[in-house]
Order: sequence, then C-alpha cells, then structure tokens
Amino acid sequence: MAAAATTKAILPLHHHHHHHHAAATKNGLFISIHAYQNSPFETHPSQKPSNKAIKLAESLSNMLHLHIERNLNYHPSNVPRIEDKHDTSTMSPKEDISKKWQEIHGSNDWNNLLDPLHPWLRREIVKYGEFAQATYDAFDFDSFSEYCGSCRYNERKLFGKLGLIESGYKVAKYVYAMSHIDLPEWLERSRFADTWSKDSNWMGFVAVSDDQETRRIGRRDIVVAWRGTVAPSEWYDNMQRKLEPIGQGEAKVEHGFLSLYTSKSESTRYNKSSASEQVMREVKKLVNYYKGRGEEVSLTITGHSLGGALALLNAYEAAKNFPSLPISVVSFAAPRVGNIAFRDELYQMGVKTLRMTIKQDVVPRMPGIVFNESLQKFDDITGTLEWIYTHVGVELKLDIRSSPYLKKGLNLVGIHMLETYLHLVDGFLDSTTTFRSDARRDVVLVNKDCNMLVDELRIPHNWYQLENKGLERNFHRRWVKPTRYPEDIPSPTVESYSNVLEMQDSCGLESLF
Repeated sequence: MAAAATTKAILPLHHHHHHHHAAATKNGLFISIHAYQNSPFETHPSQKPSNKAIKLAESLSNMLHLHIERNLNYHPSNVPRIEDKHDTSTMSPKEDISKKWQEIHGSNDWNNLLDPLHPWLRREIVKYGEFAQATYDAFDFDSFSEYCGSCRYNERKLFGKLGLIESGYKVAKYVYAMSHIDLPEWLERSRFADTWSKDSNWMGFVAVSDDQETRRIGRRDIVVAWRGTVAPSEWYDNMQRKLEPIGQGEAKVEHGFLSLYTSKSESTRYNKSSASEQVMREVKKLVNYYKGRGEEVSLTITGHSLGGALALLNAYEAAKNFPSLPISVVSFAAPRVGNIAFRDELYQMGVKTLRMTIKQDVVPRMPGIVFNESLQKFDDITGTLEWIYTHVGVELKLDIRSSPYLKKGLNLVGIHMLETYLHLVDGFLDSTTTFRSDARRDVVLVNKDCNMLVDELRIPHNWYQLENKGLERNFHRRWVKPTRYPEDIPSPTVESYSNVLEMQDSCGLESLF
C-alpha cells in the first residue's frame, strides 16, 4: 500500500460536523449521516448519491432512532437473585458432539439449530467467544507500561492465567499486527520511547484442540482468535468507508481492516511478516501435521468487533489456500467487511459464518448503515452494488431486553462488550422466550469492563483489573511497578528467527495481497 495513497485516508471525519455528532451520540443518533458523509461513493465522484438517497438516509436514521428509544423504555420489575447460583458450576455440560460436529460447525448453515438454540451449539459459541475474550483479558492496556500493546503472558501460561485450562485447547502461536495507515483507536501505544515495539500490537493467537477435546468434538479443531477494538464506542471514526480489492475478482473489503491484516515492514521487530502471513503459516503447519496423521481437521476463526472483521478476511484467505478444509467463522458484534462480491465468493468457497448481533448494538450496522444490502431494490438511487457493504452468513440476533440482569438504557459501550454478548448467548432459548433460568455463565462477568448490570445486583462496574493496578511491594515495602518475568516479555529475536526460517520455506501459500 503506497504511503502517499494512505495519507489522505487518515484524516478525521469532517470537523465542522463533529459538534452535531457529539450531541447526537448521546441520543443514539451518531449512526445517522456518518454513513453518507464518508460513504464509498466519495471515492467515485461520478456516483454521488441523489437528494432522494439523502432524504432516504435521513428518514431511515430517524426511524432507527425512534425505534431504539421506544424499545429502551422497558424496566425489569424483579431481578433474580444471583446469590442462589453461587454454589453451582459456571460451565455447561461437555456433551460428546462428535456425531453431529459438521452441523454444529455450520455444514447445513445451522438450520434448525438456532431458534430454539441447540444446547450443544450454545456451548460451542460460548467456548469460541471465551477465546476471543481472552485476547482482551490478557492484553496490556497500560500506556505507562513499556509493554503496552503486548500480551501480559507467554503462550504456555495464557490459558492457565485466564482460567481456560479446561477449554481443551493449547495455544500454538501468537499473532502481531501493525497498520500502514493511522488507526489511533485500533492500536494501543506506550507513552515511552523505549518500548517493546513502536509499531505492533498483539492481535490474537492460534490454538489447537488437545486429544481429549478432539475426541469429544469429532475432529482436530484449529482456532484463530482475533482481538477486537479497545474503545468500542469511538472506533467508527477510524472506519475509512473505502473499499479496496481483495483476490482476483470483483470482491472488495474495507480499507482499514485490510491494512491491519496485511501490513508489514522490514524495519519492525514483530511485523517483518504481516498478521495474515503469521496466521496462514501456522495454520498450514498444523493442517499438514494433523492431516498427515490421518485426522479430520477443521478451522474455526473467532473474533469480536474489529476482531470479527479480521476473522472474515482470515477465512477468505484460508479458503483460497485450503479448498477442502471445513472453515467456520463465529463472530460477535462484527461490522460489515466487504461488498456483495466478497460475500458471494465466501459462499462459493464454502465458508460458514455465524454472526452474533445485539439488536441495540450499532457496530453491526457499520459501515454503510444506509447504503447496505437492504437497499438493493433502490439500485437506481444508490448506484452500482459493487460499492455497497454487505453482511455475510447466518445471524443469531440477541436483545438486551431479554435479560432481567441488564440495564436497559442506551449504554453504547456496555451493549457492545463481548461479555454482554456471551451473557445473552448463554441465556438465549429462542426468539419468543426470555432469559433461560438455568443459564450457567457467571452473570458478574458482564461488568468486567462496563456498567451494564442492574444496580440491584450491587456488582461494581469495571471491576476487572490487575491487583493494585499491577503495583507490588518490594523488599523495603515500597510500592513499585514490577519487572515482567523474562519468559513473558515478547521476544523479537525468537520471532525474527522463526520468521526467517518460515520465509525460506515460503510455504507454497497463494498470496492474495
């Protein structure tokens, strides 16, 4: 990607509109004309939307606003006691799904499994969601830390530190990403010059099922978990709403997502190869190894928010390289990623996508809130379909009103949080029933990084943090910031050496970029 071409793209949205949007955000209205101001049409001056389209955009956004307001005036009358569950397990039973794994993995597009939600599928969705949540829980957000933007633990310790030992998976590889365009809310930076990396962030991991889990789920499952966005209510400002080609056909995807997935630079410590190359090399190694042992293998890619977008790009590339491999995406709160041709290519390659969305979450409405797949019939208004963003796959639509534990106000951050999604999935029975009374997942987790639980539960908000915010007392009883254990410091020398070896192999992977 040429630097000159990207300079223009990093400018913020039109400043003279920002006061309107700041005020509008409070009313849930920021979703209105942002989609028009920076719509894909800007890159093709000949395809300016007509006045009819602008009026349509305004009326749709007003309808959406009224709809949200009306739906949020509901208040729960009685909140179930969470104390009654203190002595119960937080885990749903681990059923043997080996005979039905293809259907659970989406071979039949989850027909007859979603409404009502099959308990085996519910458990698998939560399992993958917890892998995505791990990418937040272990991430170093501390801008005063020289390791800001890295994972706090090494691959061997990650699941143990996060209580995921019983997941039945082992972490195989960490993934790092950088971007050649400025995405300030998408990548975390340390305030210090002497830092582990000036360019890269830890962006997720590749894991693989152990022998016991493999027997239970009927195949060797390779998982890629992508980290999502740190500031979920602000990141829409960084969406370029600019579509860029991917592959050899008509498929196009959002510019910023693609940059994060494919950027690399020889001068960096962690991104001499791109996130795309790191993941694909590891997946190829694992697929070849387990297929060589005569095992059935699947690839499941998961992510929340921005991570859900990266998961779809990853699935597209994996399907090109492994045509016979069963590939599924399990995403939460993901935005639209590409155009209709991108969606159709994914379908043709057999990629199965299950998207969890919350009705009140605005991120799945982006980008192209107005100019999206629902307006195909307005082709004369919106111009060619090539420039319209569209969703992919099957949707499981959740609703915050279904849970008696959640506040019903328009809390954009809280509604978007992955823990809110996992809570609602765990409580979902079907589209006509409220929250299931025998849901196992710990309700308290919802308030880890937000304030979504009703006050009657008396759970502190934003309670998840390191003890004493990471400070420890030293021998002289002074409070100090401890040094990291050497094995938990990301090691660029090891990374670089393995990159060199893997580069020599060149892996025989088809490059799409």
